[in-house]
Amino acid sequence: MARKPTIDDVAQRAGVSRSSVSFALNDRPGIARETKERILAVAAELGWTPSRPARALSLGKAGAFGLVLAREPDLIGADLFFPAFIAGVEVALGERGDGLMVHLTTPEREQSVYERLSADRRVDGVLLTDLRHDDPRPALMHRLGLPAVVVGQSEWSDGLSSVSLDDRPAYVEAVRRLAELGHRHIAHVEGPQEFRHAHRRRVAWEETLHALGLPQGPVMPGGFTAEGGARATRALLSLAEPPTAIVYGNDLAATAGLSVAQEMGVPVPGRLSVVGYDDTSLTRYTYPPLSSARADARGWGEAAARVLDRVLAGEEVAHVVLPPAEFVPRASIGPAPGA
Repeated sequence: MARKPTIDDVAQRAGVSRSSVSFALNDRPGIARETKERILAVAAELGWTPSRPARALSLGKAGAFGLVLAREPDLIGADLFFPAFIAGVEVALGERGDGLMVHLTTPEREQSVYERLSADRRVDGVLLTDLRHDDPRPALMHRLGLPAVVVGQSEWSDGLSSVSLDDRPAYVEAVRRLAELGHRHIAHVEGPQEFRHAHRRRVAWEETLHALGLPQGPVMPGGFTAEGGARATRALLSLAEPPTAIVYGNDLAATAGLSVAQEMGVPVPGRLSVVGYDDTSLTRYTYPPLSSARADARGWGEAAARVLDRVLAGEEVAHVVLPPAEFVPRASIGPAPGA
């Protein structure tokens, strides 16, 4: 088997030093144009390219972004938001030849993961998702000197760059549309309230009901999971006065809720209207098709990665605001019974 060419082979053939080869391949200043062209020609002739680790080391870069998720692995796989978000990040990173390093951990071990990533220089920067109340991570990034972008509202970022998408307008529109259809008993199956975005969705539901002069319907925890959504729906539909509409924290919980309603003989939307959030691809294929809120998770991931790229380039990026989530009505909502 023929031996693979090395940087030493390129340097020897071109009559230059190893450092000159590195400078030429990484397009760094300090080398004559003619010399650079000769080196590149020799490298092409020999079929040599630097390995990613070697090239990253020569540039003082890890060649990767980090994404640390303090969630159960099964929940990450089931929640279609994160695959779409990660796909968007990969689109941006693919253009620069870098990669994404994803770590699954627990809240208790989260800090040590970031400390290890920083100490070992495994990533050039990180994306912070699932911001919690009194989240310690923005302050930790400042302490570690680890470049970071917050995926969420600017007031959560502690001075870090952030990329936000407002989910409240979609929730407001969903509740208003249900009220227009005659619903007066609108429940909410909430996501984990330690997450700021889950809390914002609950508050949007509460404030809209109040603004419309409607009583606050029952609230049940759903945890952004199918199991939680099913359990909450069963409890709500077993009440002496069950709701005529349910607004869920995400599509996964809402899809499970649709299934439970059908199992319990509650027709949708004849006796129950259902609204999800995220507008994942499955919403078109549920029966009936699920009303939801389109938040463009893939676009959000791409935008966050591009902002982190700008931060690493030395730009000051305060806050990037994406178009807000949009309510998408489908056949899972209809007039309230008797309206």
